[in-house]
Amino acid sequence: MRRIVLGVTGSIAAYKAAELVRLFVKNGDEVHVVMTEAACEFVKPLTFQTLSRNPVLVDQFAPPVSWKPEHISLAEAADLVVVAPATANTIAKMRYGIADNLLTATLLATRAPIVIAPAMNDGMWESLVTQDNIASLRARGVRVIDPDSGELACGTSGKGRMMESEEIFKALK
Repeated sequence: MRRIVLGVTGSIAAYKAAELVRLFVKNGDEVHVVMTEAACEFVKPLTFQTLSRNPVLVDQFAPPVSWKPEHISLAEAADLVVVAPATANTIAKMRYGIADNLLTATLLATRAPIVIAPAMNDGMWESLVTQDNIASLRARGVRVIDPDSGELACGTSGKGRMMESEEIFKALK
C-alpha cells in the first residue's frame, strides 16, 4: 500500500482526478487529496472525500487535525505526490518554490517523489515560459506525464489535455 497525496488544481480536467482517486483506492492505496481553491470551482471536495474515504484539505490556515501543520504532516507521510491536473500556474509556483497555498507548501516540504500531469490550453503548454518551467522541474527530478493532444475545453485542438486517468494510473503503478 502506498500513501499518495493527490494535488488537484483549478482546471476543467479536475473531474478526471476523481477517477484517478478511484483507481488508486481500488489498488489498495491510501489517498489524501489536497485541492487548490480554484479546483473547488470545478469539483467539490465532497467528491474526493467520498472516493478517497479521507478528509480533503484546501485551506492552509484551517486548524490542523493534529498538532503538526497539515502541509508538513502530508509531506512527511507521502510515499508519492501526484498533481493532476497541474495547471501552468501551479507548475510555475513549483519551479520557483512559491508556497502560497496548502498544495504548493506541501510540494515544497515533501521529500517524496513528485509526478505532475499538466492540463492547459495548447498555447499555454507550448509557451516558452511553460516549457522552461517544465524543463527545470524535470531537471530537479519531477516526473512529468506529458499532456495528450486532442480537443480542448476552450474549443481548440492541440496538445494540452491531461492524460486520461487510466493512463496516469498505469504510468504510476
